[in-house]
Amino acid sequence: RLIPRREFGSENLMSYSLAMTVAPTAPDTSESWNVELASPSTSLHQSGKNETNAIESLISADGTPALHDGNVERKEEPKNNESGGTGAFRQRHKKEYAVSVRWEREYEERGAALANGTCCPSGCTGTVEDFNSYCCCWARRRIGGMFFLLERANGSPLIVAGPCWPFCTFFTTPLILVVSGLVSYFVVLNQDLGVPWWLKFIYFPILVITLISLFCVSCRDPGMIERVTDEEAGRDGWFWNEQTGSFRPVGAMYCRECKVLIQDYDHLCPWTGTGIGQRNMVAFKVFVASVNIICYFSIALVAFVLISGMGVNSK
Repeated sequence: RLIPRREFGSENLMSYSLAMTVAPTAPDTSESWNVELASPSTSLHQSGKNETNAIESLISADGTPALHDGNVERKEEPKNNESGGTGAFRQRHKKEYAVSVRWEREYEERGAALANGTCCPSGCTGTVEDFNSYCCCWARRRIGGMFFLLERANGSPLIVAGPCWPFCTFFTTPLILVVSGLVSYFVVLNQDLGVPWWLKFIYFPILVITLISLFCVSCRDPGMIERVTDEEAGRDGWFWNEQTGSFRPVGAMYCRECKVLIQDYDHLCPWTGTGIGQRNMVAFKVFVASVNIICYFSIALVAFVLISGMGVNSK
């Protein structure tokens, strides 16, 4: 039953009610509508055709009642209990990760200080935070020591940078590129040294695998856990973590540098710039294996060239 009410002027008050009765018996359910108009002083009677027009103005094309508010017509959207609603009434909430409560408090205080003008955003503190402030200002969101460069609509990261990303960006990656580039130019691609031509079909794929695995380790979510404060989690075998103010499952640990809870946390790797956990452990193992192969392969090629050159000079 939908009963909208409307007032006309201050003297003549008119109210009308719309009652909808749905027949529950027949499979092809028929709907009958009754419109009653009442006035304190006069009684208005309309024909069946006028009643039908009045009803059609209140009903949308798909049978959903439309609510009139002045000159603006708003259609009532159906709600979906499983997905939390659809259409304009659906609200998306970003995930809340189990981050350090101390960091959250300091971050809020810094934001309030910047808003009040009591703290200069360009001031130098002499810590790594200065580097993060200037180089990670384009990050979509920051959670502790993790910087979300690209994220989904629900807040889960697609590309994330860890707390040691400067070491990985300015040392690990250039070291791999420079060393492998020199070996490729002076040894692998140099036909005058007598290196077999088919070695480049082994060397370059290993180099590509090394770089891809490094990206998957350093720019992927290591397994950050959402904040859980429900006491039922404690009865299910979860443990309370005081640093993040959240329950944690078995195997999850708090990373001091990342400042978040990470599932199956192993260690913080500065070479890859981030923590190693459940979601980037496989990529980390691939990176360790491939970088060792490319390293020893390069040393072997250089040694082969040196030994061959010494043999030629001795003759």
